[in-house]
Amino acid sequence: MSASGGTRAIVAALAANLAIAVAKFVAFLFSGSSSMLAESVHSLADSGNQGLLLLGGKKAKREATPQHPFGYGRERYIYAFLVSIVLFTVGGMFAIYEGIEKINHPHAIEAWYWPVGVLVFAIIAESFSFRTAIKESNEIRGRQTWSQFIKRAKAPELPVVLLEDLGALVGLVLALGGVGIALATGNGVWDGIGTLCIGILLIVIAIVLAAETKSLLLGEAAGIDEVEKIKAAIVDGDVVTRIIHMRTLHLGPEELLVAAKIAVEHDDTATEVARAINAAEARIREAVPIARVIYLEPDIFDPAAAVPEGK
Repeated sequence: MSASGGTRAIVAALAANLAIAVAKFVAFLFSGSSSMLAESVHSLADSGNQGLLLLGGKKAKREATPQHPFGYGRERYIYAFLVSIVLFTVGGMFAIYEGIEKINHPHAIEAWYWPVGVLVFAIIAESFSFRTAIKESNEIRGRQTWSQFIKRAKAPELPVVLLEDLGALVGLVLALGGVGIALATGNGVWDGIGTLCIGILLIVIAIVLAAETKSLLLGEAAGIDEVEKIKAAIVDGDVVTRIIHMRTLHLGPEELLVAAKIAVEHDDTATEVARAINAAEARIREAVPIARVIYLEPDIFDPAAAVPEGK
């Protein structure tokens, strides 16, 4: 993912959510709708989340240090994981609490035009934000389905913004439905039910985000296409005859570590092997530019001692 593409989507979402949060809170003050209060907290949490993503992107650009020799690329994963925690606690749990409270102590919605007007405005604003995230994602998604893109993306920002915007739009529809039914029936319980549904939705999205970012934090290998390109680049058929085994690891969304044991002939000189390794590293970086940390260890291939792929 291009950093600029992810940043554009984050900034668009941040601007939309800040405006929407203020509008929703004003609507809550005038109407007393619990759905509007839950949605205003939801938008405020989303705004904080976009701030966390921007902060993580900035911190990830720091130069490597002796204490952190591989750099700080994984900062982006850490802050994306924090987003899922904020979404779960601030957004989801608060909405569930508020929904249950409103169901147990319902009251009529006042000044109905405030929540309805703000919800319509919020749906329009979130749609523009969602459109930006979709546009930026399509530039790198290729032929992957949306589910595959969210699961396989190594850069967490766009999947996070996509899921947040989708959750926001569905939440707004739920809020509008709860408010609408409450107004039509004169029963404020429906406002509480809408709020409760928003909380459940946010918790589900938070769990999905946490699961995906946890996998990135643990360390994911390169994608299948990148692995095949790296393998093809290593073997030259002359000095490097085969790959005995290989491991890849994302040090960050745009930095890949490659470690491989390669087979050379027993009568190759040290100079020939060194030149072959340097040439292989150059081919790897040309084939997969994000492969920035490469370790190639020469060895004599022994079929009996070979480590099966994936072990």
